[in-house]
Amino acid sequence: MIKSKHHIVIYPLFKRLTQYLLKRKFKSIDIQGEYNDTGKPVLVIANHIGWWDGFWLMHLNLKILHRKFHFMMLEEQLKKHWYFQYTGAFSVKKHSRSVVESINYTTELLNDSKNMVFMFPQGEINSLYNNVMHFEKGIQRIIEHCHDEVQVIFVANLIDYFSNSKPSLYIYMQTDSSQNLKDKSIEKEYNKFYNNILDIQKTKTS
Repeated sequence: MIKSKHHIVIYPLFKRLTQYLLKRKFKSIDIQGEYNDTGKPVLVIANHIGWWDGFWLMHLNLKILHRKFHFMMLEEQLKKHWYFQYTGAFSVKKHSRSVVESINYTTELLNDSKNMVFMFPQGEINSLYNNVMHFEKGIQRIIEHCHDEVQVIFVANLIDYFSNSKPSLYIYMQTDSSQNLKDKSIEKEYNKFYNNILDIQKTKTS
């Protein structure tokens, strides 16, 4: 597998690029949900709806989480877009023995309180209008193998235009702990969260 790195130049540039692009392309960014920083490492589980996802989660990290940024990426995509390795990306190769290595590496990262890892357990891009998501098995194994308590944050990224030429971004978050989730289905818990957020979003009018 390919392990993550944080290049002394590329990583800071990625953070600046995130701030520049979001300010230019979005009318507003609204982060909703409570987060009490307990000093624990953070695992973010998010919906995967398009090209912007990584930038949105970097924004969440810069504004709220303040951790060292890591994310899991398909190995063939990471080899193609090699520069992401230097912004915190590490690889996973589906249907191979190296999946175990990727899971172990993720849990290793989550033993360090300075780190955050974000994942898209669906394993592929889905429409934001889907109200049922199916997760790969790896996310459940990661939760079960965390030795220390980890803050687990469910994130739903949604966009709406309303009467504006630029979209507004809505980042919803819900915090739990790995200890509380170990005996639960992460897929079911996330789907309950996501459907509740869709209902909330439908009530917005501007």
